Amino acid sequence: MKEEDLDSIILDDKELYEHFRIVADKGQAQIRVDKFLMSRIENVSRNRLQNAAKAGNILVNGVVVKQNYRVKPNDVISIVMTTPPRITDVVAEDIPLNIIYEDADIIMINKAAGMVVHPAHGNFTGTLLNGLKFHLQYEMAKNPDIAPLLAHRIDKDTSGVLLIGKSEMAQAKLAKQFFDHSIQRKYIAIVWGDFTEDEGTIEGNIGRSLKNRKVMSVFPEGDFGKHAITHWKVIERFGYITAIECQLETGRTHQIRAHMKYIGHPLFNDANYGGDQILKGTTFTKYKQFVQNCFKILPRQGLHAKSLGFIHPKTNKAIFFDSELPSDMSELMNKWRHYGANN
Repeated sequence: MKEEDLDSIILDDKELYEHFRIVADKGQAQIRVDKFLMSRIENVSRNRLQNAAKAGNILVNGVVVKQNYRVKPNDVISIVMTTPPRITDVVAEDIPLNIIYEDADIIMINKAAGMVVHPAHGNFTGTLLNGLKFHLQYEMAKNPDIAPLLAHRIDKDTSGVLLIGKSEMAQAKLAKQFFDHSIQRKYIAIVWGDFTEDEGTIEGNIGRSLKNRKVMSVFPEGDFGKHAITHWKVIERFGYITAIECQLETGRTHQIRAHMKYIGHPLFNDANYGGDQILKGTTFTKYKQFVQNCFKILPRQGLHAKSLGFIHPKTNKAIFFDSELPSDMSELMNKWRHYGANN
């Protein structure tokens, strides 16, 4: 698989953890919930169950329980477990990383556009996880519980903040927040066209396209895909393009990219979703040359993961991280401001 095809295999946040819902039989004997789950879930380790229990990710009838809770007839058991990648298979590489925060439990990265988050088919080196394993190599040598574990993902050509757990326990607690949609995530996007309103909400299932497996499509009837909600708000209008803020309720693959194309506003220079064509403006040669120059300034989709708010997995305190707009997007916006002022 070519490097440019890697976006097509990046999965949504839910693929970083598994969710099970099991209803106990009417004649269920009263046994510990960890033993009950071991008998009901294939290939699950006791360690994963223990981490889930310690993280508060095992619920019975909607209430968090400890692993020694005894299951009763008709109990509804729900569990969220992380599915961490095999870090042992990741090669440590000395790759520069923009670490904006780190403590004993988490790392916050401001990922550069063009960096793949984790190894995948055809690209097992040069990824963020390769660099993180190198960064944590001395901690990992001293403490076997330490490892770089993704809490969520962003696309290769999307820049911005990314949250990493440094242990399975930290990842398990963060995964539950992503599962519950309690994480606050805001993106800045530059899209084609202007909006008649200042803000709005896009709701529509997102799933793999039935015509092109490399992209995602919106299925408004809900017959395919997974439920997805994106809230957007205009930041600045440039006439033929617009800068908007997007807040996600869900974390689906290419969610903003697919939703924006669906409402007729694909991301600027998003090749997979048609944004690499001149979609708005005049037919003048001068304008066409101007847009081509803009594509050179921003040789990727105009999308930046600007901020992330969550509950710290150890301190249980609310924590928030923000990031500056990358230089390529800032330069693009300045160029359009200048164009609008002189045309």
